[in-house]
Amino acid sequence: MTRHFPTTSEARRQFRALLDNARAGRVVTVQREDERYAVLDIKRLLGKLMQARPSNAVVVAEGGGWAALLPGLPIHGEGTTFEEAISDLILALREYAEDWNDRLLNAPDHRGNWDVAQIAELATDEQLRTWLVEPAALLSA
Repeated sequence: MTRHFPTTSEARRQFRALLDNARAGRVVTVQREDERYAVLDIKRLLGKLMQARPSNAVVVAEGGGWAALLPGLPIHGEGTTFEEAISDLILALREYAEDWNDRLLNAPDHRGNWDVAQIAELATDEQLRTWLVEPAALLSA
């Protein structure tokens, strides 16, 4: 069973096997000229990223509302309730990931946020909510 594809043409020819192996959790790679790429399922990648990069979200009541932020990142949310602040933070995360992919990925003060952009792009709203509010739940996933 092939798991390491020496060319993109070979990967295309065996695309079903490539995806089946990735789904099973096997190490799968595709070679393209001098570069090698890993192929893996989002669920595994996302779970490991969320465990390796905790959000460390801070949510505080202030001025009759709530503010939610990610220390060290230009991402924050606010709302009249705790839940609204978290929902706004999730929206801000998605906007940041879009900006990161469009133009920030090579900016010196943003390039290290690859993991945050991946998490924001790959996760559902509920998964992001868990990452932000219930990080201990990720350890049992």
